[in-house]
Amino acid sequence: MISVVEPATEQVMAELPRAGVEEVDAAVAAARAAFPAWRAVTPGDRATLMRRIADGVEARLEEIATLEARNAGKPISDARGEIGMVVETFRYYAGAPERLLGHTIPVAGGVDFTFREPMGVIGLIVPWNFPLAITSWKVAPALAAGNTIVLKPAELTPLTALELERVALEAGLPEGVLNVVPGPGRTCGNRLVEHPDVNKIAFTGSTEVGRGIMAGAAQTIKRVTLELGGKSATVVFADADIEAAAAAAPAAVFGNAGQDCCARSRILVERSRVDDFLAAMQSTVNDLKVGDPLDEATQMGPLISSSHRETVASFVPEDAPVAFRGSVPDGPGFWFAPTVLSPVSNDDRAAREEIFGPVACVIPFDDEAEAIRIANDTEYGLSGSIWTGNGSRALRVARAIDTGVLSINSNSSVRVTTPFGGFKQSGVGRELGPDALDHYTEVKNVFYSTEEEG
Repeated sequence: MISVVEPATEQVMAELPRAGVEEVDAAVAAARAAFPAWRAVTPGDRATLMRRIADGVEARLEEIATLEARNAGKPISDARGEIGMVVETFRYYAGAPERLLGHTIPVAGGVDFTFREPMGVIGLIVPWNFPLAITSWKVAPALAAGNTIVLKPAELTPLTALELERVALEAGLPEGVLNVVPGPGRTCGNRLVEHPDVNKIAFTGSTEVGRGIMAGAAQTIKRVTLELGGKSATVVFADADIEAAAAAAPAAVFGNAGQDCCARSRILVERSRVDDFLAAMQSTVNDLKVGDPLDEATQMGPLISSSHRETVASFVPEDAPVAFRGSVPDGPGFWFAPTVLSPVSNDDRAAREEIFGPVACVIPFDDEAEAIRIANDTEYGLSGSIWTGNGSRALRVARAIDTGVLSINSNSSVRVTTPFGGFKQSGVGRELGPDALDHYTEVKNVFYSTEEEG
């Protein structure tokens, strides 16, 4: 059995059967059997079903958001926003089935045209930090393109994925099209990767696990989409609105208790403004309310587990250069205070490795060239921000930083309608926006001869 623990109370909130290899094989067989009929559903009917799923999630938004807040330890206001995004994602991709267009290509001796065909059975492996939101990023475009799905949610946070399966079936999605198998990655995830009847794996998680998935998928030449780790930089120039940048920085690091691959945990500040920035940021951190996820005033909840808290704590030993930190509740819960380290070198462990917790490193720089060098001095390249009052500089630096998602004078990373994904070891492929559909279809080219016979 899987015992699902509530991070804010350390109490078991649910128990459910743990899937293994046999359950994965059965789910793949069901998805394979359902594929021919699902791909034959007309685009308009497929779009209608996806809108019904969106409506079903929206009708239960508060219930599902509360479940997500309790299971993942996230503030209820954040959970509502994430479930709202699930609704938006299904509605966005409901417009896709009728717009999956091919091309006609001028050639000699006939007509050449292309189709975008569904791949078949898609294995989806999703993380515990944004359980249902990231699930929707994969499920919605995969369904829109005509694929069937086996979804493995994180063992720590399987509850809302199971609710989505129920909503989809109630909306009329045929049996076998969406199959949820809660279980460990080492068994269920690995079986999906190696299964010969799974045509593609879409994974969100650590870079280390992503490497293993890519290697495993190579055995059967599976297509992969990998959204992996990050160590993103916020770059704050002296001519920026320092108060605005400092007020925005905590949410960019401490949102979701820092358990976010987009977390801008390296804060690069032009040396002449470091003290001003830290003073302004400290005021915001002091006011950050950490506590009960179901309290409307809460801005940051607990970490996901006791073991993860130990991992995060290892980055802040007793001799760490702690500039300041926030406060956390007493009593049960996997709490970790939002912490700012300064001064920090980009060579320090806390600046090199993905902490996945509420720890920020403030790193000084002297000029634009050094800021770009430090920002790029990482194996990752997922997201980041540039704060400056100089428009030309903003575009120069944006073009020079090797990362997939950048914001200027903002810390926003994710929108349903725009592509999301990383450079370097932050991943392969893109999620969201129109680009995601390319990763759930194959291009088929057809030549039709118009030469006269004889």
